[in-house]
Amino acid sequence: MIDFRSAVEARDPDAIAATLADDVVFRSPVAFRPYPGKALTAAILRGVLRVFEDFRYVRELGGDGGRDHALVFEARIGDVAVEGCDFLHLNENGLIDEFTVMVRPLSAAQALAAAMAEQFERIQREAAAGGL
Repeated sequence: MIDFRSAVEARDPDAIAATLADDVVFRSPVAFRPYPGKALTAAILRGVLRVFEDFRYVRELGGDGGRDHALVFEARIGDVAVEGCDFLHLNENGLIDEFTVMVRPLSAAQALAAAMAEQFERIQREAAAGGL
C-alpha cells in the first residue's frame, strides 16, 4: 500500500491514478451512491487534493494477506478539522478496486460535502476527458 500512500503524500495525481484498477468503485463519505470507474475516481481524488489542506496520514492498518488496508488521516477544510479513514481493497494485480472514505465529525462531513459540491462540475469534466 506504500505506492498509494506515497502518491497521496506527494500530492501526485498521476501516481494516484496509476494505483487504481479500471473497475474501481469509490464510495464517498457524503454520497449514498457509489462512483464506478477509474476516470471518475481519479477525478474525485484530484478534487479532494484541491479541497483538503494540511493532509497527512497518521496510521496505516493492513489485513487479509495484504489486500485490505485502512489509512487514517487528518486534514483541514478551511477552519474545520477533519479526521478520516481511507479503506482500500486491492485486486489480484495489486491495484485498488474498492475505495471507501469515512470522515468525522459531522461538521467535517458537512464541510467536505459543500467543498466537493463546488468541485463536482470540474470533476465531471475531468472524468469525461478520461481523467486528464
